[in-house]
Amino acid sequence: MKPRTPPLQSLRLLDQVRERIRYMHYSLATEKVYLYWVRFFVRWSASGNGGQMRHPRDIDAKGIEAFLTMLATQRRVSASTHNQALSAILFLYREVLAVDLPWLNSIHRPTRKPRIPSVLTQAEVAGLLAQMDEDALTALIARLLYGTGMRLMEAMRLRIKDVDFARKVVIVREAKGGKDRVVMLPAALAPQLHRQLLAARAQWEADRHSQRGGVELPHALDAKYPRAGKSWAWFWLFPSPTLSIDPRSGVERRHHLYEDRVQRALKKAVTRAGIAKPVSVHTLRHSFATHLLQSGTDIRTVQELLGHSDVSTTMIYTHVLKVAAGGTASPLDRLLPVAP
Repeated sequence: MKPRTPPLQSLRLLDQVRERIRYMHYSLATEKVYLYWVRFFVRWSASGNGGQMRHPRDIDAKGIEAFLTMLATQRRVSASTHNQALSAILFLYREVLAVDLPWLNSIHRPTRKPRIPSVLTQAEVAGLLAQMDEDALTALIARLLYGTGMRLMEAMRLRIKDVDFARKVVIVREAKGGKDRVVMLPAALAPQLHRQLLAARAQWEADRHSQRGGVELPHALDAKYPRAGKSWAWFWLFPSPTLSIDPRSGVERRHHLYEDRVQRALKKAVTRAGIAKPVSVHTLRHSFATHLLQSGTDIRTVQELLGHSDVSTTMIYTHVLKVAAGGTASPLDRLLPVAP
């Protein structure tokens, strides 16, 4: 006899959290983070209760406030980490336990101080990209990131159907905030992207010949369109050279290229290029936005290309331009002659 599935109330707390996260289609990264903070919260509460575990329903407002205070004062976590923990606890009480805590909504969320992003000059970008040429694939991805302003994971998750050579655009699906957007397809990259399509096609055909499982599909599309995961249109533009086990379904399939490969290649290239600024993959996105504004592109267009919901987020790049332009002369220059 097939065992009866236990009701939701009888599942362990973390299983309930995991099930709710997947029902709401949150990313795997968010799932891992929220599970970490819920586990940490429950265990920390037990440490203050003689080591005896308590269900979150039995932890009062003072207990929750004490946990958040501990993170800020003892752990000295950053504002973003503190907000991450608070979001996980809010999710636990609101979405999993269906407990309304109005006072929790009024808790002050630490705000991150606005920072001027690190931006490379066009000459520095050219030098950096030139140093990545020993690995053609990561060099192509780095050029694509700078040429489109995409985030790293947005590029990693591109499907064959998302690259439109006829319209010269790339469609970014379900980006930050769950929104789609359209960015330009740099003409200079068209030949390299065509070659990458051929390489991806060869991998797709080999997988099909070996009758391997198809690629992962977003949300429940695999249930609605069972064969879509094995179709060419849904295959990754940048497939991984190896197969992996899907952590959610346990199915062995081909994932997209691991993002750490691009990050490592860029880090080595920064050293070889002799760039002394702090540089990450995201610096290419910052440089894309700044160089567009520098060339006269209006800020609303840049906002749409970056996928910012609020133009105030894009405005940070205008501050970079003001500093770089050097429009205001220092009073010292009126007193001392400029050294030859």
